Amino acid sequence: MSRFRQLLVVLTAGLAVAAIAADAVAQTWPAKPVKVIAVFPAGGSVDQVARVLAQQLTVQTGQSFVVDNRGGASGSIGTAVLAKADPDGYTIGIVFDTHAVNPSLIPGLPFDTLRDLTPLMLVGTGAMALVANVAQPYKSFTDVVAAARDKPGSVSYGTIGAGSIGHLTMAQLGNQIGVEFNHIPYRGGGPLMNDAIANQVPLAIGSVFLVKPHVDSGRLRAIAVTSAKADPALPGAAPIAQQGVPGFEAYTWWGVFAPANMPPALAKRVYDELAKAINTPAVKEKLQAQGIDVSGAPGSELDAFVRREIARWAKVIKDNRIKSGD
Repeated sequence: MSRFRQLLVVLTAGLAVAAIAADAVAQTWPAKPVKVIAVFPAGGSVDQVARVLAQQLTVQTGQSFVVDNRGGASGSIGTAVLAKADPDGYTIGIVFDTHAVNPSLIPGLPFDTLRDLTPLMLVGTGAMALVANVAQPYKSFTDVVAAARDKPGSVSYGTIGAGSIGHLTMAQLGNQIGVEFNHIPYRGGGPLMNDAIANQVPLAIGSVFLVKPHVDSGRLRAIAVTSAKADPALPGAAPIAQQGVPGFEAYTWWGVFAPANMPPALAKRVYDELAKAINTPAVKEKLQAQGIDVSGAPGSELDAFVRREIARWAKVIKDNRIKSGD
């Protein structure tokens, strides 16, 4: 046997042994507690998704799944921690829609969004809602557009922050219909809702999860949703696509990632447990109650989805010269 063939045999044998070892690791996962990084602070939708999944995964695997909130910089601080962890299945993370915006908005991210992570599962998507304080005259999105056209720059709206999907959605809408809206960024959903309820900001755009309690209380009025169809959680709020902007859609979303270079067998094992958890009726009901259209799509579909979102919002950011401090 030639030396080349001997080396080839040794290499093939080594790969086979490595594959067997990886399969063994996957079959025994989890053998110890798993850290679940939530890339936003406690109390928000990312935290809630993380805790709902962690609770169910603990029940079905017999190992503890412990939520670790690492908020800051639109989720990029927690994502950086995730990207630097070992790809051994014992650190996974829940990210939000800002994950696809940050590459275009935050210079010098300490990780590569597409190369430094293993996509595991798209938890789901959710509509955003444009809401008005009940003291405001706006009853529909068409009312808002009419006011903005009558006095350009006079219509203000608040979001959870500069570069948020709400901010980019309104910027894209303004471009499409040729109107100018005045953006007021807040440092999170709590401050935004406080000022919307107090009528300090006339309009606010945020996830259904964020706005629904205040709409239900009668303090805010839902005047539009960004989904293609009406959202049953906010009856009476017609889609923007039905209010003068045909085909328009924009969504919040939640996804599960792991560090890059996770062995495929282990990634599949983790995905299988996540899929089992998300399809548990009680879990699905809790997520749907937060305004999430539950998906459970695998990592390959999450990867394709994120790439589309990055391309879409990068264009909006560039066209509107949006910066993280805007």
